[in-house]
Amino acid sequence: KAAGELKERLERMLGPEAGDIWASTFHSACVRILRRDIELLGYGKSFTIYDTADSERVIKDIVKDFNLDDKTFSARSVLGYISRAKDQMLLAQDYQQQCEKSGDYRLSKIAKVYTEYQRRLWEANALDFDDIILHTVRLLLGFEEVRTYYQKKFRYVLIDEYQDTNNLQYRLASTLAGGYENFCVVGDDDQSIYAFRGARPEIMMNFPKDFPK
Repeated sequence: KAAGELKERLERMLGPEAGDIWASTFHSACVRILRRDIELLGYGKSFTIYDTADSERVIKDIVKDFNLDDKTFSARSVLGYISRAKDQMLLAQDYQQQCEKSGDYRLSKIAKVYTEYQRRLWEANALDFDDIILHTVRLLLGFEEVRTYYQKKFRYVLIDEYQDTNNLQYRLASTLAGGYENFCVVGDDDQSIYAFRGARPEIMMNFPKDFPK
């Protein structure tokens, strides 16, 4: 809704030229980038996006197939661990190695569920909400031609509600702004409400230090 209102304001101010501006959520901007270049990561451009209900259904099926207790390994809880791993850019195999080294039985099982979850998404040519940003960051960091294209495309980068930014969103925004370095953020650390989804208000507090120019 907020992104839609922003587009309407821009159209009133700028007319047809507003169409050149990407006014969107993180996720919708990333989907546009992925539709253009995701084949570099091995996915098809016609990928499907799984919502939370879809993801929970897949996790429940895996928990059942692995003969795990669905109370100890509830779909919502397991997805929370997977989401936090993705926010740290830990792919399934890396996360599994980390958890197995820890010797934590529950984490090791969750890591195996994560690995199977990603395999099933891959087979379905599907991404979940976290994948949308994760794979966009992977594209930008891993492929110089993609990174250069978007750094040149976005002369200015403005982010609202910056206090609710998580690690992946920070990596995305700072990479996109790395071309012209015209980077502006708006936020209030006292209004951060998404800590449960990985939001880190300190990202906003560190902005002057991270981007002194």
